[in-house]
This record gives sequence, structure tokens and C-alpha cells, in this order.
Amino acid sequence: MKHDNLIFKPGSGSSLKDFETGSTGRYKGKKEGDKDLLKGIEDLARMQDILYAQDKFAILLIFQAMDAAGKDSTIKHVMSGVNPQGCQVSSFKEPSAAELNHDYLWRCSKELPERGKIGIFNRSYYEEVLVTRVHPENLQNQTLPSIPVNPEDDEKFWKQRFEDINNFEKYLTHNGTVILKFFLHVSPEVQKERQLDRIDDSSKNWKFSIRDLNERSLWPAYMAAYEDMLKHTSTNEAPWYVIPADKKWFMRTAVSHIIVDKIKSLKLHYPPLTRQQKAELGKAREMLNNEVPKK
Repeated sequence: MKHDNLIFKPGSGSSLKDFETGSTGRYKGKKEGDKDLLKGIEDLARMQDILYAQDKFAILLIFQAMDAAGKDSTIKHVMSGVNPQGCQVSSFKEPSAAELNHDYLWRCSKELPERGKIGIFNRSYYEEVLVTRVHPENLQNQTLPSIPVNPEDDEKFWKQRFEDINNFEKYLTHNGTVILKFFLHVSPEVQKERQLDRIDDSSKNWKFSIRDLNERSLWPAYMAAYEDMLKHTSTNEAPWYVIPADKKWFMRTAVSHIIVDKIKSLKLHYPPLTRQQKAELGKAREMLNNEVPKK
């Protein structure tokens, strides 16, 4: 299944308005989508085993979204079939004092997946061109050599960060890390429904914070920041996928198949055995077959 229509095309002049939040693609309904999701989960589990055995590539999945878009549940469902030993999830919230004393990419770079593994970033270094852009006062905590003080400097500052991120991702790609970036695109109406659900459902109360409503009030500023981020950091090496998030079942299915299609394109295979290794296997079989049972 192809999802090229969900790519924020690099250099295309696309806008977030070009992407629907409630699309369900070719699916007629949830039942059909869930069936496809199960297949995607099975395919991913099988290919993860080969990825781990080959030990040549690492897969980095980056999820960014507004609150209640479904990052946690998407990660939970899509990755439900993989071997935990070959997968690691990292969540990035408000940076600690130690993290603020390093460059802004540091806390994420030290969590990058090893070769043969799948790494998942629940939020990422992209927070540094999203949250800090909507809340520029946060830059004061980063003890930077210089902080923008006028519009001209401000534009230069953010373009420099976009350039840093693109160079960082290009470097990772050149060294065998395959990067898939997902922006889960939810509408304000559906976000409101999900936030009310968190308030009304006692099992979800822990997910809600009054700060979430403060951030919701800044929706236009966040959408402007997301669109600028997408325009400047969706590259040929690591394009952004804008995933419709109003229907969770479609969001999960789309993410699953994008990951599977990408790993398939790597044409992975189990490592071939040398003549000596094959001989050793034959010897091992002979030894085991000739083993005298212990009494």
C-alpha cells in the first residue's frame, strides 16, 4: 500500500491546509482498516527479526503531534508485535538542568537506536523548533551565547536550527539510520472531544493537565510553527508524513504500512553463512545426533 499522498513534499510549497485530518484513504470503514493493521503488525514483526540479524541498518521513528492526537496509542498498537529486545522507546518532555547544559540535540542523540534495532522518539529534538518557538521565553533556560531579540535575528535563528537538524539527519542517513517522521494531524474539534474524554473517564484522568488547555489556546501559533517546520525539514533523505489523526484506526494502519513499506525497500536478508560456518553447523548436527543420553 502506498502513502505518497501523505508526504509533505520537500520544496513543493505545500501547506497543512492541503492535508485532511479526517481522511480514511481507500478504506470503507474501521473493520477493513483494522484487518490491514493486523497484517502490518505481522509483517513488521517478521522483518524486525531480519533487521536484527543483518545488523546493518537502524530504524528511527519520530512522532510529533499536538496533545491527544494519539502518539502513545499509535506506538502501542503498531509496535505490539515486535520483539522488545530489538526496540527502544524514548519520550522527551521538559528538559532537565543537565540536558539544558548541552546542545539541544544531545539528549536525543544519546538515545539513537543501535544497528539492527528500531528506535522510537515520542516527541524529539523537533520540540526545539515547536515549543520553544511558541514559547521563546524557554530559550532563556538554554544559556545560549546569543538569543534573538528582533524579527530579523529571530528568522535567522530558526533557519539555523532547521539547517542543523537537516544536517544531523543527513549524517544519520549516510551512516545507516533510516528515519521516518510522522506528524499526527488532528483537528481542534477532535482534540476537544478527546480532552473531554480524559476528564470524564477516571481511567484517563492522569493524562489530563490544565496546562493542556493553555497550549490548546495557542493552536494557531502551533500550526504556524508546525507548517514552517514541515516546509524546512521535510527532505528527500527524511521526509515528513502528515498522518490524518481524527480516526485513530486509520492513523495506526497508515503508520504501520509506511514503516513496513520502508523496511521492505531496504531488501533485507538473513546474513549468508560462509563455507566454514556451514561446515560447523554440519559438525554440530552430527555431535548432537550422536550424543549419548544422560541417565
